[in-house]
Amino acid sequence: MLKSVAIYSKDSNEKTVREVISLINELSRLGLEVFVHRKPARNSYRNTPAIIFSNTSIMQPTPDMALSVGGDGTFLETAMRLKDTGIPIAGINTGRLGFLANIPAEDIERSCAMLVNNEYTIVERSCLKIEDPILFSIDGASALNDITIQKEGHSMITVNVEVDGSYLNTYWADGLIISTATGSTAYNLSAGGPILSPGDTSIIISPISPHNLTIRPIVLSGKSRLKLSVEGRSRKFLITCDFRSVRIPLSEDIHIAMDKVKLKTVMLNGTDFYSTLRNKLMWGMDRRN
Repeated sequence: MLKSVAIYSKDSNEKTVREVISLINELSRLGLEVFVHRKPARNSYRNTPAIIFSNTSIMQPTPDMALSVGGDGTFLETAMRLKDTGIPIAGINTGRLGFLANIPAEDIERSCAMLVNNEYTIVERSCLKIEDPILFSIDGASALNDITIQKEGHSMITVNVEVDGSYLNTYWADGLIISTATGSTAYNLSAGGPILSPGDTSIIISPISPHNLTIRPIVLSGKSRLKLSVEGRSRKFLITCDFRSVRIPLSEDIHIAMDKVKLKTVMLNGTDFYSTLRNKLMWGMDRRN
């Protein structure tokens, strides 16, 4: 039974603030205790019935669910904050495409009622992790969508990839996308990679603008451990981990594997991954109709 929720958003525009206030009022009306996260400099929610916090440890007891209000970028940030807590996350979409934030903001009242009445399922999603070197120490080196290796300057880079100690390939390209099933509909999709259903535990490697046109994306077992070494004309290359990025020396090898912790996400009854695909990608649409 849902008794308390925590709301996360970037609260950087008036539309999002209005949606969060509507959400706070509706959840409070339904009898839930509502926590709302805000940055210390903002006071957007001080006149609402919500308990305002800036540090997760303040929420006692731990909320039953977290709501991310915004787009998929906001969802990714919320996910990294809460991944290790086991709190399931639902995404309220005030952005554009919204594969992760898949609850429309225009349907807040019905959606809140469904959450309160337990009319939803929990989908566990795999995350990738950079095991070595130690990067992104503040937020951790886990990624719900993808980890990418990218060139720093104009010249291509060469990325050598080993899988479980066996040589896979040398990619001469603008970079590589190492993606989860969740991230298969993100950067991986735009690079021509395959789409996987959220519960799949596989790892996708998709090259970014490869020089050799016979090179294609490959799907590996989720148990695989990857080692990537980079060569190029620049002294550094760019590595991203969802919304975070850093430049590191070419001499650094990157070791990647699946994170042991899975992220719990919320899917309302009556919606599923395949209907989201059809709606967001407009599958079946015919301009002649």
